[in-house]
Order: sequence, then structure tokens, then C-alpha cells
Amino acid sequence: MREMEQRVSLVTLGVTDLGRARAFYERLGWVTGAEPDADVVFFQAGGMIIGLWDRAELARDTGITLAHNVGSPAAGDAIFDEARAAGASVTREPGATFWGGYSGVFLDPEGHAWEIAHNPFWTVRDDGSVALGT
Repeated sequence: MREMEQRVSLVTLGVTDLGRARAFYERLGWVTGAEPDADVVFFQAGGMIIGLWDRAELARDTGITLAHNVGSPAAGDAIFDEARAAGASVTREPGATFWGGYSGVFLDPEGHAWEIAHNPFWTVRDDGSVALGT
């Protein structure tokens, strides 16, 4: 059995004006629980999440974020072991984050970044879908 399931949990879009981008999605009827002055905004999008984050910050981090969320740090570590064995290049070793979670980043052979993350404030359901909140 493979550790990394065939799914995407989170796509983060880099934006130049977070307030404007947030307002646009809210005008489309999308709902967020983020505070008005939040540095990052998340929207539930079916069984996955769309994030909005400052483009310059995202570029410093990974450039684009495709995330695969897991239920625990140990599950994330197991995926990193599997990714290394498959030939991935690890660009950020998994570890504790400033926001209270656990994550790391690896690149596939074509250079696409994957963040493997455990967010203790979100729920990863048995089917792999992700929900904001616990």
C-alpha cells in the first residue's frame, strides 16, 4: 500500500492584493471563517480547500502550493520516506511550522512542489477530503 493517496487537499493562489482577491471570491458567494485582517484566507471548496496568500510570500516559500494534507505528523513523515524512495528532491524537511502545524515540501522530477502537511485545525476525513475546522 502506498502512503501518498492520489488526491490534492489544498491549492494556494498567490495574490498581489489579498483584500481584493478575498472580496472577489466572497462576491461569488464563497464563505471563509478568516478574520478580516488575516494574512491568509481559506475557502472550503467541496472536499478540498482553496487558499489565498501574498504572492511574494508564496514565491519565497515554494512558488505554488499543491498540498496533500494528512491526519498526523507521522503520516507526513511516511510520505516523505516514500517520496524520497521514488526520487523526489526534498526542499523543506518536514517539521513544526510557525502556524502550529507540521509540513515539508518536496519536488517531483519535473520540479513541481508538493507540500505534505498536517494542520491540527482542519479535519482529514476517511475518504481523504479535507474540511476547515476540527
